[in-house]
Amino acid sequence: MAKKNNFDYEGAFHGSVLKRLMAYVKPYWHWMALSFLLVLCITGFELYRPVLVGQAIDEFIGNGDFNKVKKIALIYLLVLLGSFFCNFWQTWILQLTGQSIIYNIRQEVFEHVHHLSLRFFDITPVGRIVTRITNDVEALNEMYANILVKLFKNTVKIIGLAMVMVSIDIRLSLYAFLLLPLIIGLTVLFKTISRATYRLVRTKITAINTYLSEHLSGMKLIQIFARENEKFEEFKQKNTELFKANYREMMVFAIFRPSIYILSIIALVIIIAVGGDSVLKGVISIGTLYVFIQYIGSFFEPIQELAEQLGTLQSAMASAEKIFTVLDEKPLVVNPGAPRELTGVKGRIEFEHVWFAYEGENWILKNVSFVIEQGQRIAFVGATGAGKSSILNLIGRYYDIQRGRITVDGVDIRELSTEQLRSAIGQVQQDVFIFTGDIKSNIRLKNDGITDERVRKAAEYVNAAGFIERLERAYEEAVTERGTTLSAGQRQLLSFARTLAYDPAILVMDEATANIDTETEQIIQDALQKLMTGRTTIMVAHRLSTIQHADKILVMHKGEVRETGTHQELLNYGGIYKKLYELQLRS
Repeated sequence: MAKKNNFDYEGAFHGSVLKRLMAYVKPYWHWMALSFLLVLCITGFELYRPVLVGQAIDEFIGNGDFNKVKKIALIYLLVLLGSFFCNFWQTWILQLTGQSIIYNIRQEVFEHVHHLSLRFFDITPVGRIVTRITNDVEALNEMYANILVKLFKNTVKIIGLAMVMVSIDIRLSLYAFLLLPLIIGLTVLFKTISRATYRLVRTKITAINTYLSEHLSGMKLIQIFARENEKFEEFKQKNTELFKANYREMMVFAIFRPSIYILSIIALVIIIAVGGDSVLKGVISIGTLYVFIQYIGSFFEPIQELAEQLGTLQSAMASAEKIFTVLDEKPLVVNPGAPRELTGVKGRIEFEHVWFAYEGENWILKNVSFVIEQGQRIAFVGATGAGKSSILNLIGRYYDIQRGRITVDGVDIRELSTEQLRSAIGQVQQDVFIFTGDIKSNIRLKNDGITDERVRKAAEYVNAAGFIERLERAYEEAVTERGTTLSAGQRQLLSFARTLAYDPAILVMDEATANIDTETEQIIQDALQKLMTGRTTIMVAHRLSTIQHADKILVMHKGEVRETGTHQELLNYGGIYKKLYELQLRS
């Protein structure tokens, strides 16, 4: 039974997200440790500065000793310099480490996506995958480069401030901590609300990216049917939903930040009132009061930052949940532990009582059996949905069958590595995909083993050199995404050259001439004859005229092989094939 895909819009991932995120830090632990050590130094400097100023005030007012004040000023300058250098190195180390971790995560996600089965891409929108690899991964950058260390810094600073304040005057400290329970309550509430808000924002970003990816790809169709206004209204709705989610996030911050600020002002008023009274009574010095006033401002600032950083951390957690949902997606087709090695694929293919379904028991193929001998040219025909294209996908093991066996040269394809199997199969499809680059790179496909000379010979052999050499830069001619600057016939000839350059033992063609005009078809047919020479060839075609000279034709109907024979044998039989043939003649 087919595995259910768990990659949903909400990114419902359960597990220790933070623990998994910390695993990416492990290779850089020494840099992170150094960064935390620098943070301790920075925090110490920040705590010491108000104490120095307080001492200077007491020395000047109490003793009038300006020399001591100058010494304190010199120490203060050294503290500032120490703080500057520590901040510089700590920021540099964190940014470099953060970017390195993000680079590794992005690489891992993209590599993992490459190894997922085609079924994943059948049911997952491209825009959603792009969002995971770009937006969601980038959302983690702030966490690694700033938040983790700042959380540590602010925690240490709060504890340090509390300890120093208590050591100076415990009574005044208790007044300063009077509003602490209320602040903690607000922080917990903010954390809870912000988590839900961040998740909603990430979900809406995914939705709008998915919509854009789909509709920009289908822009031609939208304009053909003049649906621009309707599609604009759809986009407006999704854009509004994202706006509302961002507005909600903004409101959470807009309420929380002023609330903490008001409480800090109230605490400051309490300290000034109680501390001022203590100064007048001679209980504490003016310098001590100054230190407390500075500390109370510093005390509430890290609490506010801590809450906001926890909010940003929640955003990173929401993105991480979605990323790990992708990383936890298991490929349906996996290589065997110890794959068998074929010394050279000859091209004999056999289906033995094969049953296949994409979902559950909605069988696409039912008990299908046939043999394709080495070098044979076999064609599959039948109505749409009969299972023809599924057979082609199964030969390359892009999907696994539920029952039966498929063998290549007598070996079950599940015992072979997918790399060896697929390298022996050349696929020519109806919709040829052309990558952004040039003509040469689209034939070679990043295979450095294919020389420029081999590229040219392949193009010449399949009649593609004619149009390529008429281009301004020939094989260096730039092509855009999907090859929009080339005609359908030119793209098809490029795909033939690409396939020939890889020299496969098995050739698979799925409606290779379906979208070609009559004039170009003559060139294509000649190229096909050359391409098929010396190879086991499997064809799927709706136009029966293109497969009349096949060695054997298999007629598919509702997932079963109903008729087998040559073109003439099937016409004489008078069954499904003859009806299809006569129907096309009348058309």
